[in-house]
Amino acid sequence: MRGRLRSSARWQPGIAAAGAIHSEVFAAGHEAGGAALALALALDEAASSERGPLDEASDQRAVLWVQDRASVRLTGRPYRHGLPAHLRHRIIHVIAERAEDVLFALEEGLRCRDLAFVIGELAGNPRALSFTSSRRLSLAAEKHGVPLWLVRVDAAPDLSSARMRWNVRSAPSPAPQWNGAAPGMACWHSELFRSRSHAPGEWILRDDTVALSASSPDAIPFARLTDKAHELTANENDSASLQPATADTVDLARATVGRSMAAL
Repeated sequence: MRGRLRSSARWQPGIAAAGAIHSEVFAAGHEAGGAALALALALDEAASSERGPLDEASDQRAVLWVQDRASVRLTGRPYRHGLPAHLRHRIIHVIAERAEDVLFALEEGLRCRDLAFVIGELAGNPRALSFTSSRRLSLAAEKHGVPLWLVRVDAAPDLSSARMRWNVRSAPSPAPQWNGAAPGMACWHSELFRSRSHAPGEWILRDDTVALSASSPDAIPFARLTDKAHELTANENDSASLQPATADTVDLARATVGRSMAAL
């Protein structure tokens, strides 16, 4: 079901966000989860938008993925075998030396209507990413109808014209049903802290290779344990005792299957 949403409406997977064609995802570089969630959100948005799902049968549009050198060092390059099978041969990967070059490549990509969407990864808070440059990206995305997901690696929220802004960190996966030693589905503790079409909120988002699903953090015990583990890590204490016995806490920065992005 599509339609323009009221500003107080709650975000949920499977519903296209009205006018939210430029989004930012803030994530820590050591987790490499920001780009994974950006890709999952981009695919979910594509499936629910008027442009239709991005699958092998109906669409052959490419995806532009731009990183600066600093983000490559922190999170690694996209791992093609960890990408959805229908996307592996359609990724155009660009590494730029400077933030200015990243912004130029992103804007040029947004002007190409033959792209399904654009993902950018930029480390820190470079001076080049001013409100003016952010506004240029928003205008290009809106004019040409190409969504942009800009991953801000180890960055502090600053002035931006992005329509939706997320804070994300990795969350433990639920235990696999058949093989307890196998990686579980990708999970993120995600906070939508700014949006022009939705009320702020927090979710545990899961990518099961078929669809993106959302649950309340309060309803999932291992999510609360993750919050406590983050607090103890900040105090340089051992958080191992807080990890639930039924959760698979494999680092997300490894090759997985389905729609999850994995970094080298």
